[in-house]
Amino acid sequence: MHYHIHAVDPKAHLFEVTFTLKNANPSQIFSLPAWLPGSYMIRDFAKNIIEIDAKENQQSLSVTQLDKQTWQLDNQGSHISLCYQIYAWDLSVRTAHLDTNHGFFNGSSVFLAANGLESQPHKVTIAKPALANLAHWTLATSMTRTTGEQFGFGDFSAENYDDLIDHPVEMGELTIETFYAAGVPHDIVLSGKHRANMARLANDLKAICEYQIDLFGTPAPFKRYVFMTTVLDNGFGGLEHKASTALMCSRNDLPLSLDAPVDKGYCTYLSLCSHEYFHSWNVKRIKPAEFTPFDLSQESYTSQLWAYEGITSYYDDLITFKSQCIDQAGYLTLLSQIMTRVYRGQGRFKQTLTQSSFNAWTKFYKQDENAANAIVSYYTKGALFALFLDLTIRIESQGKHSLDDVMRTLWQQYGLTGIGTDPFSHQRIVETILNRPCDDLFAYLNNCDDIPLEALLAQVGVSMTLRASEGNTDLGGGDAKGYINGFGAKTKTESMGLKVLSVIQNSPAHQAGLSAGDLLIAADNLQVTAQFEQQLQNLPIGEVLTLHWFRRDELMQGQLPIREAVLDTVSLSIKDANKTMLWLGC
Repeated sequence: MHYHIHAVDPKAHLFEVTFTLKNANPSQIFSLPAWLPGSYMIRDFAKNIIEIDAKENQQSLSVTQLDKQTWQLDNQGSHISLCYQIYAWDLSVRTAHLDTNHGFFNGSSVFLAANGLESQPHKVTIAKPALANLAHWTLATSMTRTTGEQFGFGDFSAENYDDLIDHPVEMGELTIETFYAAGVPHDIVLSGKHRANMARLANDLKAICEYQIDLFGTPAPFKRYVFMTTVLDNGFGGLEHKASTALMCSRNDLPLSLDAPVDKGYCTYLSLCSHEYFHSWNVKRIKPAEFTPFDLSQESYTSQLWAYEGITSYYDDLITFKSQCIDQAGYLTLLSQIMTRVYRGQGRFKQTLTQSSFNAWTKFYKQDENAANAIVSYYTKGALFALFLDLTIRIESQGKHSLDDVMRTLWQQYGLTGIGTDPFSHQRIVETILNRPCDDLFAYLNNCDDIPLEALLAQVGVSMTLRASEGNTDLGGGDAKGYINGFGAKTKTESMGLKVLSVIQNSPAHQAGLSAGDLLIAADNLQVTAQFEQQLQNLPIGEVLTLHWFRRDELMQGQLPIREAVLDTVSLSIKDANKTMLWLGC
């Protein structure tokens, strides 16, 4: 079977695909995935297909749509072809995007599967754009090339349909830099306007990649790897694939020189790269049994995402530090911020990690303004559980073992064998390492208790302090004192006042009656400004403040009680550098 895809009309954001198939099944059925691995929400990619034209031996065929993503042909089982267009105007890492600046697609968005024939080899021709002024475009993908020059258009092959849709494609005016990690070529591909120092990117990513390859053991599970990044004025995102990752970042996140300090934006980008690269092992190859194989036609439920996103979220910043891209203080600030995100959510008392994993499809990926009150993230609390395991293993084994040993065992027992993990796989491995039952540790997956980290951190020389927030810009970490009085709502400044984005349950804002979407305009009959929370600090505990706000076009009033701020912001600091070596020693 062979696909031919080209950017037929970049101005209208249209890819055109011609799919030819020899020896098709009679009444052949075709379908497009409803979701793609790594992004656990039904995306309904088929909504972007524009009219399918089918032929058999050059004779037109009748096409019957069976459901939102499935079609059946009235064919006899010989040589057939399909021609269809894909509307590509989703600027994300998940689907497809095309204009006169660049093109991008995931195979799950553009390549129809021939049902029953998915295990056969697949061939793809990616042609140059139809517009003559785009003839200079180059192309990047980790798919196996069969014709054409490196980074040029041409022919590619895939072992099967799952392989076909696991190699995204980027095309346009690309900036490319190549480095080698553990002998494996890695390409950095940037699309979009930027002034990044590519040598600096290569040096830092090389350190991160080599650390991870060494952690799991050589050889790397791929012969080549591609970091593909769409550079925007403001953007963030990443999606893992078996030999590449599709990323988005702000151009301000990229380094401008070889020796400039790692600022917040660049640290965010390096951690993102580290996160998606770690997925090359942890979820692309070590994965839940429910994903072996994937069923991309509907939701595929698992209670184990805490292990695949949570553990990965723990390692992404940790490896950025251990590969010496950031210093110890920088790492502890990042960890403080992750802890703060968990501690500020009331949802952690209502949803367990396994429940969060299982309900990713409807709760985590479809968050609303009440999310902080209703759910907990398997990314952030999962990272804290991974920290909990790592510290426990290091302390009980007196430094002989760590979470690294768990990951290496998972790789040997599951990643290399293709066997999927079950809900108790991780616990069995930890019990073997510690030589004791570990129900006490893994109970935190199924209850809503805060994970007891403070005492463990103290044993490795790190002090954990809980303080109040200093407002919307305070993400955690540092030595700020925090506000005395609390408010309990996230807001953004608008011309007439403050737009309420979310309200924490049982907070003063909740008691006053504020809700997401309200426009707070006055306090004590004076217009509110961006300094509102700061001004609250001048009021005595126990006082009540009259608020006025608009809800839609209705003027409303409520009483804001002045109460002490909640201690929900974490700061970590080194208290005993010698003890810290047990955990953060490189």
